[in-house]
Amino acid sequence: MTLKDLARELGVSTATISNAFNRPDQLSPNLRERILAEAKRLGFRGPDAKARSLRTGRSRIIAVILAESLTYSLNDAVSSEFLSGVAEVLDTQGHTLLLLSARQAKCQLVDSASMADGFIVYGLMPSEELFDSLPLNASLVAVDFNVSGHPSVHVDNEPACFEIADHALTATPRKRPAIVNLRLTREPCNGRIDPKHTLLPAELTITRSRLAGFHRALEKHGFDTDRIPMWNVEENTFQVCEPVLEEILDLPDDERPDLLLCMSDRIALTALTLAEQRGLRIPEDLCLTGFDGIAEGQYRAPRLTTARQESGDKGRLAARMILGLEPGHSRLLGTELMLGETCP
Repeated sequence: MTLKDLARELGVSTATISNAFNRPDQLSPNLRERILAEAKRLGFRGPDAKARSLRTGRSRIIAVILAESLTYSLNDAVSSEFLSGVAEVLDTQGHTLLLLSARQAKCQLVDSASMADGFIVYGLMPSEELFDSLPLNASLVAVDFNVSGHPSVHVDNEPACFEIADHALTATPRKRPAIVNLRLTREPCNGRIDPKHTLLPAELTITRSRLAGFHRALEKHGFDTDRIPMWNVEENTFQVCEPVLEEILDLPDDERPDLLLCMSDRIALTALTLAEQRGLRIPEDLCLTGFDGIAEGQYRAPRLTTARQESGDKGRLAARMILGLEPGHSRLLGTELMLGETCP
């Protein structure tokens, strides 16, 4: 049974049969129900997706290329919220979501990507060279990353970090501020950053924008940013953050920072847990700020001071851009300062 056979059997056009399966809004509910019921009786399962793809040159598949592994991305609160936003739009528009990881072998990534109509690139990628093997003239939107010649979606990382650091330094003057970065160095570094480390260029990572915001606030309050200690975290998980934060919190009292400006809520929450284990008073002995606004930081006590970014909105906007439902130019989304007890 083919689409043409069913159309002939029901006395309607092949376009009507196709609409019943793919564009139900084009038909009356009664006509669509009659077509689907008859199709089921005659054993017709719907238009051949492979044939349609060959005929139209469109697969209705959108690939999201993730900087991290699929396991990490699905478990991480920020990236999973972003993916939910993408999926919400694709579902309503009848498209399929294909998840790929930049950590896959390049040949596997390229083979899988060949079936996609468009690409959303999310997170800190190893380099732009990864995208040289994608189909020519591929539709692509970058999120929290830049790809030359393609639109991007970012949040206001620099002003947001300036605002949160300025608040922290104004609310209660601190003598020993420090910064805990998220993947800021070109060389692998899960610990203190020293002069031998090279910082990633600003065009490759949003963490440079966040650092610039922190530095601008510190300079406003009279600090020499060259003398502000910095640590780097390689992955935004408790297990990877833990040894870095332990190193900081176990410094002698007169060397231990009294303000930690953290580039993610996960880093700040790890610091909060470890500080409580050591009997440090929050915020009297240690002020903490994060970035992201994940639910965990707002539900526990003391509540985390952070900059809330709407990751779901980023996903929805990127999906609408790749489908042509929004203009294809770069966007900058705002954030919200959320004051909690870790830095009131």
